[in-house]
Amino acid sequence: MELKHMALTGMLLMSAPVTAPAVAQAQKFITVASTTSTENSGLFKHLLPIFEKKTGIAVRVIAQGTGQALDTARRGDADVVFVHAKEAEEKFIGEGHGVKRFPVMYNDFVLVGPKSDPAKIGGGKDIAKALKKVRSAAAPFVSRGDKSGTHMAELRLWKVAGIDIGGADKGPWYRAVGQGMGASLNTASSMNGYILTDRATWISFKNRGDLAVLVEGDQRLFNQYGVILVNPEKHKHVKRDLGQAFVDWIVSAEGQKAVASYRIGSDRLFFPNANDKGA
Repeated sequence: MELKHMALTGMLLMSAPVTAPAVAQAQKFITVASTTSTENSGLFKHLLPIFEKKTGIAVRVIAQGTGQALDTARRGDADVVFVHAKEAEEKFIGEGHGVKRFPVMYNDFVLVGPKSDPAKIGGGKDIAKALKKVRSAAAPFVSRGDKSGTHMAELRLWKVAGIDIGGADKGPWYRAVGQGMGASLNTASSMNGYILTDRATWISFKNRGDLAVLVEGDQRLFNQYGVILVNPEKHKHVKRDLGQAFVDWIVSAEGQKAVASYRIGSDRLFFPNANDKGA
């Protein structure tokens, strides 16, 4: 009996040093509230292993529309936000929920639609003119309708076009689905509708059906991303040091190089611009 007891004790002692570091390592993580575009495009699958290998910090991503991501951070349920709606980001900081906003990268939005193009907008570069034609033709248009950065940009562009999409000009041709970018593109594909999408998600999107890029190149389609550490003074459980390590890395030369290196085929999906302080 004594020999058995000694053997069992020895086995437990031998196993203890193995499990304790594993538990500690598993606890070294941050939560990043981000957009569906960074997730759907595959960017995080490219970036996060590089960051984790360098720092030992795992990243758990909550992929939502920008508005939802900022609300998640407002509740203190994230350590970092990585989104694309500068005005909303600055409001978030002004409310005291974020420490400081840093520009990270950009790409652009494109207006895609059926190759048959009932609104006759193909090849155009004026997004306001294109939206007026879509409205005039009452052609099917799919909106994310989820307060995401893309949805905010879409609403801004309807306003630029002089169209009251939330009121008198809205009709059955306009369908708000309340979904992420990938799901919204699937809806547009199934109904041969027009939709505004970020270029990165479009490039990575497989279920295009009869859809194609019809309008691009307007400066008003510029799409900037920023990163913010959630304010640990307001939310005490925010992991200040680990979250700041992610912010510092993504805007560093190494992080920016990692962003630039992400491609699908010959297409670069995002363009780093952390050095552009006004972005």
